[in-house]
Amino acid sequence: MKRLSLLRLLLVAGIVASISGCATVAPKHEPAAFAPTYPIAAEPEAPKNGGLYQVNNSMNLFQDGKAYRVGDLLTVVLQENTNAQKQASTSTSKDQSISMGAPNLFGGPVQYNGRDILSANVNQGNEFSGAGSTTQSNSLRGNVTVFVSQVLPNGNLVVRGEKQLTLNQGSEYVRFSGIVRPSDISPNNTVPSTRVANAEILYHGEGAMADANRMGWLARFFNGPLWPF
Repeated sequence: MKRLSLLRLLLVAGIVASISGCATVAPKHEPAAFAPTYPIAAEPEAPKNGGLYQVNNSMNLFQDGKAYRVGDLLTVVLQENTNAQKQASTSTSKDQSISMGAPNLFGGPVQYNGRDILSANVNQGNEFSGAGSTTQSNSLRGNVTVFVSQVLPNGNLVVRGEKQLTLNQGSEYVRFSGIVRPSDISPNNTVPSTRVANAEILYHGEGAMADANRMGWLARFFNGPLWPF
């Protein structure tokens, strides 16, 4: 009895430990593809000679604040709207009729018990009707600040970055990457997402809220293509 009680105690302790481990939100590691890109290291600091103007202290009085170098920051204004609608309708029908009268053999009809046994009449018909409709709408609003990871030979900027937000037992993050034309950057160093080429936007959530809004694996199996019915 003591051994059985000890086994039950160990089993309960293991279940509690596993539940506690699942409830803990592990810190999310930043993907290598979105790691910050730092600008090229500046030249060694020149010795100070006591003058008001120093070579190593840049004072660009007429330079704007737009991003143009590797490591510069740029704010992307997310203005994504997608609306898709598709309808399809198909209808087919076919009717066919074949009739053959009773033939005469050796000058008289072929009958059995007063019925023509060689006469035939075939009627065939089929009909199909199908209809389908689908509608999808998505909207994404917000701002995400990215950094310049590469300057292309034509001057376009390759940007990427992400924003992570963790509240209670859930976390959400937005990842953005694309190619920006410098002329599309506004004076306040922002660019709309609709003006970004090859844009890749990923919005995803993890944690208790995301798990509660996710279909279970058994339900996904019954709704998947492997289910024959």
